[in-house]
Amino acid sequence: MINSTAAQIIISIIPLAGIAIGGTVVLLSVLWRHTERKMQIKSGSLKPSNFNYKAYVLLIGLLLTGIGLMLSLFFLATNGFSSSMLGGLMPFTIGVCLLIFYGINDWHQNSND
Repeated sequence: MINSTAAQIIISIIPLAGIAIGGTVVLLSVLWRHTERKMQIKSGSLKPSNFNYKAYVLLIGLLLTGIGLMLSLFFLATNGFSSSMLGGLMPFTIGVCLLIFYGINDWHQNSND
């Protein structure tokens, strides 16, 4: 345990600074991409993206389900039923929801409608 008040303040500021810097980086990258796309639209050089959403949803659903299941089993084995189980149940639930979405979505429907 750190007894120095100055050290405790510095240690508590480090995560806040990390969040602020990370948020700034994300904000600037989104702003950069928006400006880039806006200029491409004005110049007429914007190419429509060919992104495979079906494969993306399946991949992310499988990854989140697997990771969530393993984390849930790990937390269950180490701590029993406790609030730490949420660390595994949340990604597991999101993954299962994505897999359900993958199964029930009509992938042949035109996305421009």
